[in-house]
Amino acid sequence: MGDRGALHVKGRVLVGPEDVRDEVWLLDGRISYDRPAGPLEVTTVEGWALPGLVDAHCHVGLDTHGPVDAETAEKQALTDREAGTLLLRDAGSPSDTRWIDDREDLPRIIRAGRHIARTRRYIRNYAHEIEPGDLTAYVRREARRGDGWVKLVGDWIDREAGDLTACWPRGALEQAMAAAHEEGARVTAHCFAEDSLRDLVEAGIDCVEHATGLTEDTIPLFAERGVAIVPTLVNIATFPAMAAGGEAKFPRWAAHMRRLHERRHATVGAAHDAGIRIFAGTDAGGSLAHGLIADEIAELVTAGLSPVEALSATTWGAREWLGRDGLTEGASADLIVYAADPRADVRVLADPRRVVLRGRVVG
Repeated sequence: MGDRGALHVKGRVLVGPEDVRDEVWLLDGRISYDRPAGPLEVTTVEGWALPGLVDAHCHVGLDTHGPVDAETAEKQALTDREAGTLLLRDAGSPSDTRWIDDREDLPRIIRAGRHIARTRRYIRNYAHEIEPGDLTAYVRREARRGDGWVKLVGDWIDREAGDLTACWPRGALEQAMAAAHEEGARVTAHCFAEDSLRDLVEAGIDCVEHATGLTEDTIPLFAERGVAIVPTLVNIATFPAMAAGGEAKFPRWAAHMRRLHERRHATVGAAHDAGIRIFAGTDAGGSLAHGLIADEIAELVTAGLSPVEALSATTWGAREWLGRDGLTEGASADLIVYAADPRADVRVLADPRRVVLRGRVVG
């Protein structure tokens, strides 16, 4: 019988922001901090190791027109893997991507089911489009289909108003949140503007995506209730182009989008200063390409997070928030090795030296 194969990572292993080890062993797809016993065929990689990165807001199986075929979804997942993103929270997709769970070479996905939106108040072919009386039933359905999350569309352009407005009445939200929590699921919502936030938080929401409409009135409420945000700043960067495209028909909406864009970094910075938990997500899979997590981390630093805080938003903190292991003893060996310390310069994340998934080097 031949020697077993083991991967030995030497240098600095960033188990946590203050927990740094000199080495880690990867054997049979698992993490060990003790050299495994017995004869081994050892491959050594040197560098700075982090847990596999997390994109807490993306969409595998979706493009600008709606659901995509399996081949396209596979390319999306592989693009994320090549960027070092090994855990994805799919924040709404009309595609059935359960087949990805059977692929040892693709990132792990935590699904939120399909978006739930008001009728004619979201992107065509993306969401269940319903009225408030059906919200609770659809939330229960998607809670059972997902992996512990449900995704609502909290606001969108109202063509009659010519601007972003809230989609759901408070009573319907309260019933829907209670139903999701009864099913063991957390709820998040797409929100660009200001008006929907208070009702969502007071109704019991767990997270808000984008959250560009946070103000000095709602930031303390988010902090008090422990509601997290995923700012998706690489997506918010597209607001000026969106505004230009719709300005002729909806000038109020276009002006509003520009204002939200102009204060995006200040908004995230104020949320951070108030103690709101912030996690990294790119919103890839709609109009944005996959594999942009390094850009998002750089944006979080620009918004005021320290490099270590921004790293935590895509590694240690994000994994804990989503209930997934990091580089702990016995955990699945999902890690990225870099040539330099990402705590000193988060731009290092754009250039992984090695990508290891389930103990196997895949990039």
